[in-house]
Order: sequence, then C-alpha cells, then structure tokens
Amino acid sequence: MKQAWPLAFGFAVIVFSSAVGAAAYTRPPPGRILTVKSSDPDSHPQQVRISIVGSDHMRISWITKDKNIPSLVDYGKTPGVYDSSASGESTSYRFFFYTSGNIHHVDIGPLDANTTYYYRCGGVGGEFTFKTPPSTLPIEFVLIGDLGQTEWTASTLSHINYSDYDILLLPGDLSYADSQQPLWDSFALLVQPQASRRPWMVTQGNHEVESLFPIFRIHPFAAYNARWRMPFEQSSSTSNLFYSFDAAGGEAHVLMLGSYAEYGVKSQQYKWLKADLAKLDRRKTPWLLAIVHAPWYNTNDAHQREGEGMRKDVEKLLFDAKVDIVFSGHVHAYERFTRIYDNAANPCGPIYITIGDGGNREGLAYNFNENHNSANLSVFREASFGHGRLKVLDKKRAHWIWHRNNNSNLDLGDELWIESLSSSASCMTVHSSAAHYSDDEL
Repeated sequence: MKQAWPLAFGFAVIVFSSAVGAAAYTRPPPGRILTVKSSDPDSHPQQVRISIVGSDHMRISWITKDKNIPSLVDYGKTPGVYDSSASGESTSYRFFFYTSGNIHHVDIGPLDANTTYYYRCGGVGGEFTFKTPPSTLPIEFVLIGDLGQTEWTASTLSHINYSDYDILLLPGDLSYADSQQPLWDSFALLVQPQASRRPWMVTQGNHEVESLFPIFRIHPFAAYNARWRMPFEQSSSTSNLFYSFDAAGGEAHVLMLGSYAEYGVKSQQYKWLKADLAKLDRRKTPWLLAIVHAPWYNTNDAHQREGEGMRKDVEKLLFDAKVDIVFSGHVHAYERFTRIYDNAANPCGPIYITIGDGGNREGLAYNFNENHNSANLSVFREASFGHGRLKVLDKKRAHWIWHRNNNSNLDLGDELWIESLSSSASCMTVHSSAAHYSDDEL
C-alpha cells in the first residue's frame, strides 16, 4: 500500500505509515474460538460486569443459575468490609430451548470519584473490586470493536491489561453468539476479569440482532438487551440501543449510537440525539465523542456503504455539534481518516476511526481499495488485530494510540495528538453550509 500522509489542520500529528507497518508485521490468521465455563456453585455470581449510571453510580450486572439468589450488592472501600448495600432487579429470557440464568442488575452509589471499591454480589461467592473514573480530566478510554471470543480476543484483552484505563468503549459485535446462546455466557466469563474492574460501555452491532426466526417470535436483541443493560434512561433515551453518558465530570460526553435502530429524521433515535446534543454547553463539555457500529467512511472492500444511510441522515447533527471523533467497528481492520464532513476534508468535522479489530472469529478484512473515492481522506489503514486508547489530557489536548497485537508484545501502530474542536473559535462559529473546503484552503 502506498504511503498516505495526514491533513494536519494545524494539529500536531505523528503517523506511522501503512507501508512501514505492513512490511514489518506478519498478519495473523483467525484464532480458534474459546469456550469458557464456570465451575462455581449455581448460587455464586458469574459473568460479572459494571457500567456507568449517571454521575456517581455504577450498575453491577451478573448471572446466577440459582434463581433464588437476591439481586443484592454489598460494597465498601476496604476489602471484606461492606458498609453499604443496594438492591436491584433480575430478569431472564428464552431463546428456543435455551433459558438464561437469572440476570441481575443493581445500581450502587453515590460513589466517590477515582476511588477503589470492593463488592460482593448476592451475598455469596468471592469479592470483586472496581475503580470509579475520575471526576475531572485527564481520563483514558480503551476502544475495542468486534471482540468475539477467540485466541486473538484473549491476546487483545491481555494487551489491554498492560496499562490502566478508566472506561472501555465497545462499538458493537460483542460475543458473536449468533443465536448460539451459550456463547453469550462464555463471552461474559471470558471478559469478566476486565469487565468487573472497569466500566464497559457498549452499543450493539449486527451480531447482536439475532432475529433470524421471526416465525418463532424471537425479538431482536433479546439476549443483548437482557444481558447488557446500558443506562439509556438516564440520558432520556427510549431504547437500550442508543444512549449517552458523561465522563470526567461532564468534561467529556459520549454518544452511543445504534446502527441497527431506526435513525431517520422521524425516528426516536434521531429525535433523542438532536435533543441530547441541544443540551450540551461546549464551554463546560469540551470533548464530544460518538460510537457507532457500521462505519460511515470506509475504504475497505468489506461492508462497503453499509453505514451510508445513517451517515446521510445523522452526519449533519454531529457536524453541527462539533463532535471530535467518531469511532466505529464492523470492518475487521483498523483505519483512521482525517477530519471530514460530507465526503470532503473539513477542519471542523470529526476524525473517523474504524477499530473493528478486537479478535473476532471471522478473521481480518485484508483488502483496502486504493481507488476508493475516500482513499485521499484515509490517513492510516492496516488489517491487524489490536486495540486503541484515547487519553484526554485537558480541555484542548488528547492523545490517541492504536496498538496492534504482535504475539505477546504490545506493538505501537498509529499515534496522533488531537485538539478539541471546542478550542477552535472558527469551528465553533462555522455552520455546515460552509462544509466543503479544498485541500489548499485547509
């Protein structure tokens, strides 16, 4: 692949070119699927994970095979000393001949920021621990898409553990169960060591739909909605498929959008998104991120134009709000674009990053099209498994890095310093009617 250089738009940029990366790295084949089983008693918590709820609460979710275990979490700041407790609710679902265990969801708090807590689920079993995110910048996000449960998934998770982070963002395609419901259980057991310690905020992908058999009245997203209940109500959303949340005390706002929920201008998602963005004061919220599954910009041969309908309907909302970065998955590779609006380079548009390379069973999407009409906007692209990290340092600066999996090593593949659009006076006053610029003007 020929070397591609970035359009810097005045930002400090460090790029490791695709040509160098491809020559120095042998891309791996798909790994075998890992199936994880628990040997704990039926009463003990399994598949434990946490998510952010509001400004100072966490949702603890887990499953028990014993349906008589209460939805109760005891917690405190000292190991083995639980001076607080909270109760919640449980649910279950059926999928053909499969019946899930009891799926518990308990919101705990208020909690102190940047603090380690110890907790126990259902009054039985072992102790877990988590750390709350900070209430101010800096804050660090990990991003992994299309994770699955293969040997390469395990490699990605181990690489994530090399250094700490505050929140994990996953733009869809979690378990790759694809109607094989026990794989949902296996996936949650596989990620429990990470997902029980730091909040995992997820949105849905196509592999979460699981509605291939309408004659049997199996509702779309039945497993996903029951198991991975996100805090959609707190952002006034009507659906678990799209929501938003604040991080770092509101200095960052994250939009978790639904590629597989209705998104047209008359849809609930569109109306919610427009209202959610209207509430933001970018002087108080200098960073605005968006997560979606199907990419709006993509030079890979895989999944061409599958996000185009949503882009046409929603892109203007994100541009007018001055979203800083849009992350997506779906394509099993890594690709980073310059700032874009409406298929043209634009210094006030979002940076687009595809990070669908978490380790899925389908393998990598190798073929990038040099002649694609967006190829001149693509800064870096590589078909390798890996993960990304976004460290938001202050109101103006953030540092993005993408690590490829290189056997047991953590291998830096791409790096970029980013300035927030809220720090640009010209971008905060420009309207989308001035959307297109020539390269000379940039």
